[in-house]
Amino acid sequence: MRYGIIGSSGRMGMEIESLFQEKGHELVLRLDDKGVERISTPQILIDFSLPAALEKTVELLHEYKCPLVTGVTGYSSEQNEQIKALGKEVAVVQSFNFSIGIHLMLKMTRLLNDTLSDWDVEISETHHRFKKDKPSGTAKTLAALFDREITVNSSRLGNIPGDHTVTFGGLGEILSLSHRVLSRHTFAEGALLAAKFALQRPAGYYTFSDVLSQSN
Repeated sequence: MRYGIIGSSGRMGMEIESLFQEKGHELVLRLDDKGVERISTPQILIDFSLPAALEKTVELLHEYKCPLVTGVTGYSSEQNEQIKALGKEVAVVQSFNFSIGIHLMLKMTRLLNDTLSDWDVEISETHHRFKKDKPSGTAKTLAALFDREITVNSSRLGNIPGDHTVTFGGLGEILSLSHRVLSRHTFAEGALLAAKFALQRPAGYYTFSDVLSQSN
């Protein structure tokens, strides 16, 4: 595929470029804080930039009328609605986490919450020191599974790609679900899976859960 990266000089942008190149795909557009480099017309755009770049992302999407895969976190509710509205024009895959393990963790958390609805619950997450949003989009997604307010403890340390733990506490026992990303390569693999999915789908708003359920 011919693809463009928005946020090309960031950690995820470079990881995506490395993996996609390894798999034989062609990088034809780069966008970072220095501007846009255009080589040819992209078939799909991959956005792992920052919320401030959304206006440029939308501009490029309207120009090329191609699908979008976005892993940007920290969007406002208005910006998220803007992303969803793009699904009326092209296929859009949005996720706060492109790890297969996290999406299995979401399913297990729902199951435990159904069974342990009267237990205490807290969420903890740790990411690298450069991550802008706090708590993470993944932690917010986990907290949104509950019909009550959940405490989220966030840490920004070193170069940790992403750790998440959901802890359920009863009066006589504790049960924890934990997920640790060892490399950003995991997210790049998920982005590649999402890109292949989006290229085969009609206009619409999709999540990474849709990608996983329809790719098996």
